[in-house]
Amino acid sequence: MSQKNMIFIVNPKAGKNQLKTKMVEVVDEFSRAGYHVEVYTTKSAEDAEQHIYDVGDLHDLIVISGGDGSMDNAVTGIMRLKEKTDKVPPLGYIPCGSTNDYAKSLCISLKPEIAARQIVKGHPCPVDIGRLGDHHFIYVAAFGLFTKASYDTPRKMKAVLGHGAYMISAAKELTSVKTYRLKASFDGRIITGEFIYGQVTNSRSVGGFRAVGLRDMSFHDGEFECVFIRKPKNPVELERILQAVVTNKPVEDYIVYERAKTVKVEGITEIPWTVDGEYAGDIKQARVDNLHNEVTLMLGDLTTYGDPKTENLVPASVKKAHLLSR
Repeated sequence: MSQKNMIFIVNPKAGKNQLKTKMVEVVDEFSRAGYHVEVYTTKSAEDAEQHIYDVGDLHDLIVISGGDGSMDNAVTGIMRLKEKTDKVPPLGYIPCGSTNDYAKSLCISLKPEIAARQIVKGHPCPVDIGRLGDHHFIYVAAFGLFTKASYDTPRKMKAVLGHGAYMISAAKELTSVKTYRLKASFDGRIITGEFIYGQVTNSRSVGGFRAVGLRDMSFHDGEFECVFIRKPKNPVELERILQAVVTNKPVEDYIVYERAKTVKVEGITEIPWTVDGEYAGDIKQARVDNLHNEVTLMLGDLTTYGDPKTENLVPASVKKAHLLSR
């Protein structure tokens, strides 16, 4: 077996540091698959991006361990690397964050040693990513209700409480729901009005919840799934909207669903946006583009999930992604 080179980038501050006790097993999994493993621990929030840009083309595989923010930063590094060279390796993901939306969407194991096995026994699968202005993102761009909680929640609180930390911070927003008067275009189809929330996503899970109203989706069809929630007229309507979000039972009077390659949002005032849960700035005229099959992920066979029963729980869209990766 010829030896291959891997750069294993680890965010030591992500989640509850669940990788720490499994590091030997993970590296052993990689080594037994024929990889020479170089471990690199990040020193700052943007460190993965820069390291991938600096040395990514010298390796056969890049693996990132961390939360959704770490994955986002790795994808940004991949995009920068593509501007420099044609030799861009595929990306593997070992989720170790508080919410892990994207990993859950693709049924990547939350057990580090199994996630490592999925990577080395997997197949390259091209996936869509998004671009909001100068920001690239892997699974969601959003504004409005609950999005502020994702970047205002202290990192220590996220590490200790996990998903509950987001809920505590988000609950504070319910006392003063902010609305945004805007015009949105989905490949030319226009809606107007006042909205409390909007998301443009390529994921089955956002903020730890199943993406509301999502029945079927693809990770590489060149389109986003979009959800925009209108301003409720009274507390009863707000309660119905929140119930729809929690139970994933859409209420079409209040919630707009669209699929689109390009989404444009023009506000009367600037609107604060997040990408993959991180603050992306206040933007008056936002344009979100789907970059079709722009990043290649290593996705494992459904038989590597550690539990045969798991295969029955995998969404059809994920099974299709795995099949197309061959």
